[in-house]
Amino acid sequence: MKPEEKRQKRTLRHRRVRSRVTGTPEKPRLAVFRSHSHIYAQVIDDTASRTLLSLSDLGLPKKDFKGKKKTEIAAVVGRSLGEQIKKRGIAAVQFDRGGFKYHGRVKALAEGLREAGVKL
Repeated sequence: MKPEEKRQKRTLRHRRVRSRVTGTPEKPRLAVFRSHSHIYAQVIDDTASRTLLSLSDLGLPKKDFKGKKKTEIAAVVGRSLGEQIKKRGIAAVQFDRGGFKYHGRVKALAEGLREAGVKL
């Protein structure tokens, strides 16, 4: 499959997910983006069109990632983001996987959030 076809299919999946998932102040949307080498997550209130929190593996200390695989790094990002979400007083979020399949790094990030005590 050509890279352009993959991108188009992901865009279609993302549109389908976004038609059903919206964030509110009580239960904001957690949007995930996965690039080839990094993972990014944002907590968004769609009613106010505002990003409440954002975190990626680029924003965390490199010593936490020494000798770890990308999936393990995604879990660390999930736990860190979960702790920040709990500090803000948010108990639950709506998970927006961004058109990516729910496995690998996306799944690891979600499990890290659950370990931190955030309900998805």
